[in-house]
Amino acid sequence: MSEETEPLVRVVRGNPTDDELAALTTVIVAKAAATAEARAPQPRPSTWAAYWRSVRPQLRPGPGAWRASGLPT
Repeated sequence: MSEETEPLVRVVRGNPTDDELAALTTVIVAKAAATAEARAPQPRPSTWAAYWRSVRPQLRPGPGAWRASGLPT
């Protein structure tokens, strides 16, 4: 259980303060969250508001209308 893991961030040069490391970590986490949010699947738009619903010819009630509703116009 005492396995050592590699650090997520490694300082190569300089001597950053704890505040600077905290600021850097905040920026990295915010960027990762924004990227994950951008990749999230977008909900499909509702077909109730589709343009073709208003373009479709209106059905006319009457004898044989149910049969005619399935025929091409």
